[in-house]
Amino acid sequence: MVGGEMAARVRCVAAVPCWVSLMTRDLEGAEEFYGPLLGWEFERGPDRLGPYVHAVTNGEAVAGLGTAESGAIPYSWTCYFGTESADAAADAVRERGATLAVGPLGFDAGRVAYAADPAGAAFGIWEGPLGRARRLDLPGAPVWIELRTPDPFAAALFYGEVFRWDGRDPERFDVRWEHDRVVLRAEGHSVAALAKEESQAPSGLPPHWEVSFAVPDADRALAQAVELGGAAFGPAFDSPYGRVARLRDREGGRFAVISAKS
Repeated sequence: MVGGEMAARVRCVAAVPCWVSLMTRDLEGAEEFYGPLLGWEFERGPDRLGPYVHAVTNGEAVAGLGTAESGAIPYSWTCYFGTESADAAADAVRERGATLAVGPLGFDAGRVAYAADPAGAAFGIWEGPLGRARRLDLPGAPVWIELRTPDPFAAALFYGEVFRWDGRDPERFDVRWEHDRVVLRAEGHSVAALAKEESQAPSGLPPHWEVSFAVPDADRALAQAVELGGAAFGPAFDSPYGRVARLRDREGGRFAVISAKS
């Protein structure tokens, strides 16, 4: 979750994924894995649900890592969508036949909830201090977030209704069809997408939001992840947004790294 002293430096961006958090059984092990892989330093955060730290790069918080006793939150990376009202978004999730697993709950940085869409992909809801989209050029930052799902159009309808994509200021937010994906744009940048599961995806994975962190070289990061005790879902490959490697951390948490197209 988001909170603590870092809250003043993290801003909620309505209607799009604007924070990512990892729930893990072994926080120290996660720091040992992700720190050298993504160049992160760690600062202590609030311990509302258990020990929690913020991952920091170039002085900015880019992600959270923590442990939680609640079994309703899986041990994996979760992306949180910003919203003006967590309660309204939670009600919209229920009304559309999806699952609200946790919350909304109050924290230092606002109100959060944990949910799953009708296809089963988990996501978070965050009502917090509103701001503009974060920088996309930070090494180690989550620069691309993509839903891997059998029906991206049905998913887009669901998320569009929950987070009120229609009617928002087109100068700051828009939804478009791009590279065979439904793409969300904020402040003139593509920040997330909803895509049909493709041939490069690991077989057997259920629908999920895939978080991709920026690295200088995806192939090198793949090799380093394996050296640190993780694993790779096949070789790195080229995508419309850069070169991607899909990885698994020591505990099985799925994520990806992406390096910019040369």
